[in-house]
Amino acid sequence: MSIGAVVRRVRAYGGQFLLLAALAAVTLALIAGVPRLVNGRTEAGLQSFLRSQPATVRDVTYATDTIFNAGNGTSLMEAFAADLPRLQDEMPPPVRALVDQRWFTAETDPGRLTGPDLAARNLLVDLGLRSMPGVAEAGRLTGGRWPDPTATAEDPVEIALAAEVAGKLNLRVGSKLTLAGPQSATPEGAPDPVRALVVGVFEPRDRAGGFWDGLPQALRVIEPIGDAQPFVALGVVDPATLDRLSADGWGLRFAWRYRMGASGIHAVDADRLIGDVDRMGRQAQGRAFTQGLDIPLRQFQDQVASVRTVLAVSATGALGALAGLVILAAGLTVRRRRTEFTLLRARGGTALVGARRSLSESLLVLLPAAGAGFALGNLAPGPAAESASAAAVAATLLIVLALPLATLALPTGVAQRRDLVTMRPSARRITMEAGLVLLAVIGVLLLRRRGLVPGVVDPLLVSVPVLLAVAAAVLTIRLYPWPLRLLGRLAARTRGSVAFLGSARGARAVVTTPLVVVVLAVASAAFCGVVAAGVEASRDRVAARQVPADGLIRGERLAPDTAAELARLPGVRRASPFLQEAGQRLATDEDGTDLRVGEVSVLLVNGPELEALVRDADVPVGVPDALLGSGDAGPLPAVVSPAVAADLAAAGRDGSAFVGVQGQRYEFRVAARADSFPLLRGETTRFVVLPWQQLPRRTTDVTPTGFLVAGDRLDVSELRRVGNEGQRRFARGGTIVGREQPLDVEVTTWAEARRQVGEGGVNAVLGFGFTAGAVVGTALGLLAVAFVVLAGARARGQALSQLRTLGLSRGQSRGLLLVELGPLVGVAVVTGAVVGALLPLLLNPVLGLSAFTGGAPVEVAFEPRLVVGVVVLGAVALGFAIVVEALNNRRTRLGEALRLGEES
Repeated sequence: MSIGAVVRRVRAYGGQFLLLAALAAVTLALIAGVPRLVNGRTEAGLQSFLRSQPATVRDVTYATDTIFNAGNGTSLMEAFAADLPRLQDEMPPPVRALVDQRWFTAETDPGRLTGPDLAARNLLVDLGLRSMPGVAEAGRLTGGRWPDPTATAEDPVEIALAAEVAGKLNLRVGSKLTLAGPQSATPEGAPDPVRALVVGVFEPRDRAGGFWDGLPQALRVIEPIGDAQPFVALGVVDPATLDRLSADGWGLRFAWRYRMGASGIHAVDADRLIGDVDRMGRQAQGRAFTQGLDIPLRQFQDQVASVRTVLAVSATGALGALAGLVILAAGLTVRRRRTEFTLLRARGGTALVGARRSLSESLLVLLPAAGAGFALGNLAPGPAAESASAAAVAATLLIVLALPLATLALPTGVAQRRDLVTMRPSARRITMEAGLVLLAVIGVLLLRRRGLVPGVVDPLLVSVPVLLAVAAAVLTIRLYPWPLRLLGRLAARTRGSVAFLGSARGARAVVTTPLVVVVLAVASAAFCGVVAAGVEASRDRVAARQVPADGLIRGERLAPDTAAELARLPGVRRASPFLQEAGQRLATDEDGTDLRVGEVSVLLVNGPELEALVRDADVPVGVPDALLGSGDAGPLPAVVSPAVAADLAAAGRDGSAFVGVQGQRYEFRVAARADSFPLLRGETTRFVVLPWQQLPRRTTDVTPTGFLVAGDRLDVSELRRVGNEGQRRFARGGTIVGREQPLDVEVTTWAEARRQVGEGGVNAVLGFGFTAGAVVGTALGLLAVAFVVLAGARARGQALSQLRTLGLSRGQSRGLLLVELGPLVGVAVVTGAVVGALLPLLLNPVLGLSAFTGGAPVEVAFEPRLVVGVVVLGAVALGFAIVVEALNNRRTRLGEALRLGEES
């Protein structure tokens, strides 16, 4: 077979081969390009996720217990400092390559510190001594000097303190101190106290640089945890000082800390990196090994697994639609060449002759088109998927073989009549279709019962949506002609022929494969849209649970008049207080007899104010009716968690129990139960919510710990200013005055909370997948509609030409086309949309969508916007179908359609 003959045949049917080549190029471009785009966004999401975490989670730390000098003259400092590079060399190569910074520290256990400056303020202090090589470069002296490495044993221990530590402990350069030996002593007892001298005060050059992140931190004082407990601090000394103290019986603890660079951690290596870090912990050889790197990596991998599942469902639908389009294009090409292949058989050729002819044409046209599409897809940014090449080879092979296989399947001889009133399907076909529907139902039941196979893309999960779409299309094909026939009978009794002829031809239309492709493509787009809407709505609810208003101000205790101050700010319409206290015990009476059922978190809200504020802010939060009353005698109505309700019911106290709030006890009863409540953390499972407006009057009123505000264009800095002033007013006017100023209030807007829920991790990948799936599905659906039109274009052309000769006007011919194609296109689009909307409801338990909403369950429900989308898509599809039909009629010219010997 000469190449020239192949080229001539390709040129003769250039339009059909151009369509096949375009489909091949698009399919291979998607196979090569989409994984790259997904992997690139996954990589960017990992980097963003790691950078959003504290840098300390990327630290790997080895530490020892207290070690005492053996008295053999060995310098412990030099011996253990040499382990810093050695430990790094022993790490697995992937982990070793990630090390960006490393530090070595040695320190003593804290000992009691005394001195005149401490006594002046009656301060009880324990001080540890730490050697930090490189401290002179990481710190900047604000007074004095660094400890002298040439100091002798007769000199006092020279100490440098952080400025914050020195200020809080009333120490300065020149302060003379006495440091007692720590309690972790040798069998001979605690070492003798030593004289100490503060020789320098410093500040960090870069507090966030990592050098100062070792625990406990040398830049801060650890506050006492109770009465008669000491402040705990660290002072910086020279390594030689620790060697001298070690020789005198002081114990030393050593630590080696390595920080991994975030830019070197790649998503594809996450599983291997987690395994390497776990193996390092098992091989620590007696040292304490701590690391937090595996926690964010495991969280990210869980999100990746979930997004891979969702994208697999969407991609399978799109690839299935593309495969259907290739089959349609191949069938259309072969059908247009039916006479040619029939003539070959009549001249003695076998079926393989036509297949070889089609294969040579496919190799000439489709193989280069597939290669060009694959090359184009590889231009997309991002790393390639490992399986992309194998998938591309398999797809290319199937596309190239589509035309020869269609040629082999082409029936020869007399064409089957397609203008009969009813074309009865064979028993074999009915059996296959019934089996397909049954298989789809069984697949759904198995998937919901069995769940997913963890860590992989589940073949059952990706096949069930396609089976459901195909089964729905098959049922539609069998059902939709019946109402059209009824409509035809009704139209026959009316005047005019357009409605009757259009409904009659629509009921006889046989377009099984194009309709299946339309349903599959539209279902893929609808699935992406419905899941995306469900995820967005769930994120809104999560943000509303964190901030059930336009803005949230949370602090320690704020003066009650802060609400009035907030209301006077520009843009603020409402402000309502709340009070939250954790760790409260339930009691059986006002005297505080413990109920012994565990601690609870207590939340006080003004129910009516909260309801009005939530309505004003338009956030998806409901306020239980139990919190809306104005106040009655007796126990307060409370909303409690199921765990607290069960405990109270078991103790027989669900009608009367007491809980402490800011030192006072209030009686309450269980009025309602709730799994969660706004303002409380998602992991809070034990809580009691009381109505503020119903609290009985007491000598001392409760004080709010925060405020909710509703308004427009809120100024966060102004909210923070008013909140801080409210804290200071309460601190000055309260009955208890703290030693220090309270920390600044925390201000969060609903928009900020919503942004935090929806960004980072693989959320960008998920958004890209939803958008791409919806766009690709819609485009493929419209292309399939074009095939629906072309599948019966020749027959419609013949009928329209005959009717035009009988007097049918041009307007009536357009109406006939609209009546014939409208039900078909509409039913296909609606069926695809219904299947796409039902898929999330059926698959929601196994999709793992909660990974994208901070752990909150995703409630996939009916999406009203889907109706609008279906109407718009149906109108566009119908208009597109009419345009395609008009262009096809103009190209073929209706008069030529009446030539004998041509079938539809």
